[in-house]
Parts: sequence; structure tokens; C-alpha cells
Amino acid sequence: MSRSGEFCPRCGDPIERPGSLPAPGGPDSGLCNECYLAAYDLVDAPDRVEVRVCRQCGAIQRGNRWADVGAEDYTDVAIEETTAALGVHVDAASVSWHVKPEQVDETTVRMHCTFSGVLRGTPVTEEATVPVKIGRGTCDRCGRIAGGAYASVVQVRGRDRRPADAERSRAEAIAREVVADLEADGDRDAFVSEVSDRPEGLDLKLSTTKLGDQVARQIATELGGTVSESETLVTEDGDGNEVYRVTYAVRLPPYRPGEVIDPGDGDGPVLVRSLSGSLTGTRVRSGEPYRAPLGEDAPEADSLGFYGDARQTTLVAVEDDHAVQVLDPETYEARTVARPAYLDPDAAEVPVLKSRAGLYVLPEEGPG
Repeated sequence: MSRSGEFCPRCGDPIERPGSLPAPGGPDSGLCNECYLAAYDLVDAPDRVEVRVCRQCGAIQRGNRWADVGAEDYTDVAIEETTAALGVHVDAASVSWHVKPEQVDETTVRMHCTFSGVLRGTPVTEEATVPVKIGRGTCDRCGRIAGGAYASVVQVRGRDRRPADAERSRAEAIAREVVADLEADGDRDAFVSEVSDRPEGLDLKLSTTKLGDQVARQIATELGGTVSESETLVTEDGDGNEVYRVTYAVRLPPYRPGEVIDPGDGDGPVLVRSLSGSLTGTRVRSGEPYRAPLGEDAPEADSLGFYGDARQTTLVAVEDDHAVQVLDPETYEARTVARPAYLDPDAAEVPVLKSRAGLYVLPEEGPG
């Protein structure tokens, strides 16, 4: 320490400073260390912290907005909010702290905090107890969900058929996956308001028109089909602007992955593998790939059955490059059928589909 030639204006003692440290700034820079440390705290801790938590989703209110904090319990919330409320002295260095929460009751957590740091070159330790009061409420998002609010409807329908159970389940899963991705990015306006399984298909009520558009197009991309939209005027907002509700109709093709169809082009039936973007499949007579457009240009095809209807039967003999003999799974008679390229000639058994159009050997592995 070296004397600076200055005297503390509060206590009158001469001021000593470490020679390596510059004189501090600020209105009280002339105080000696003892008076300065007596006048200022290392950390400004609030007398009390109040937190409002949504009873449905666990979001907390910060000012006029709600935020998802991902806390596992109210103690985590109390620690985070106490940390956010602390004010550290501007001249403090190497500040660290730890906290020991005490659960007083269901809505009160007492935070026992210990702080350490360096202020004006002097190590300082302080302790503070901050009570955190937890209040419960309902956030705007959960309030809208409880009230059944929605701005768009996605209707999943099939051409000349009702969407299958798997298609309806997948459509709902896609909607919830899109919502989860938006929530992960901080979007609290995205939610599924209602799911209705109707005789004609599936209806999804969604919170925003943007979400409805995104979900509808994702369903059409994955399950095939087309999307059309229509608007309905529902009300006017406080400024007199018209508010519309948008319906997105997803029309699925008349067939689905795993179905064996006959497009009627003379080249034999097709095992449908995918309807994403276009219809892709495999000719079950030759094993060659097949591709066709969807939507209005989709081929008119007859359904012969599904891959799940296939039965294992004995491969009796390979006659030549184009024909094999298999046992009819119903009559157990040897039948000569087309040999597709994917058939393993060394196999003991093969899956076959018997339909009104004939008997066909299917691939060992069906659509994914």
C-alpha cells in the first residue's frame, strides 16, 4: 500500500491504495476502502421475488409476456428468477455465488445466497436471504387453448375413400411435430386446438393460418395428395379489420403405400411404395420401377390388395428367366407365375398375393 496524499471526506483518514491499482472513478471515488465498502454492497439482492407460473404449462410471466423456461420444478424457477433479479456492483470483479433453496411451503421458496468477489482490490463476502413467492395463473396461450381458439382448419380427406387409420394417425402426428418444432424455436402462438375424427376423415383445428398452411403441406408431401384452401369471414377486430378463418383441404390419393394396384396400362400391377411428390412403386410382374404423377393427373387404378395381405408359400421351381412355380396358398396346387427381378431363386419360400387379377410374387421387404 502507498499513501496517495488524499484524505477520506467521510472519516478523515488518509487514503492508501495498492500501487498497481488506478484510482477508482465515480462520485464516491474519494472514499477510503473502509467507508466505500461500508456504503456499497457487492450485490444488490431484492427483498422479495414474486413469480407467476402458468398452472397448465409451467411458463412464467415476465412483464407483459410469458416465457417457457423449461424448469422441472418451482425451485428451478425460483433460482432462475432470483438470479435475474440480482444487481452486481459495477466495479466488482471475480464475482461468484451459490444458493441453498429452502422449500417453506407449496408456494414459497427461501433462497439462502452467499456471494463472493473483489471490490476495490479487497475480497468481499456477503450473505442474503431472498424469499420467492410462487403465484399461479393461466398464460395467454393456455387460455386460448382452453377457450378453443383457432384460426385455421386442416381437413384430411381421401379421393373416393376414407383415410386409413394409419394415415389419420400420421396426419395428427405431423401437426404435433410441427407445433413442437415451432415451440422449440420460441413460438408460443402455435398449438393444436382440437382434433376431430369424422366419418369422412380427420379435422385439425390449429391456432394460426400460417401453422395450418405448414401442416397441410407437410401432410400432402408425406402422404401424397393435393392442398386447396378457402377463407371464411368470422369477425372484425377492434380496428375494424376483417378476420378470416382459413380451411386447408388435403385430398389424399385413392391408394396408399403398401397397396397393390393395377394402373391398366398393360404392364401389370404395381406395389405402391411412396406417394411423396409422386407415385413410386415396383411392378410385381417384372420387378421394374414405376412412377406416375399425383393430383388430377394420377392414374385411375384398381386396387388388388395390400402387402399385408400377402402369404408365405413354397417356391417349387424356377422355370426360366421369366417364370417360376409356387404353391397356391389356398389350394396348394403348383402354379406358374411371373418371375420378378427381385425374386431370390434360392429362397425356400416367397410372399405371394392372390387377387382377382392373378397370383403375384411380392418383394421380401414391403414399403417402409
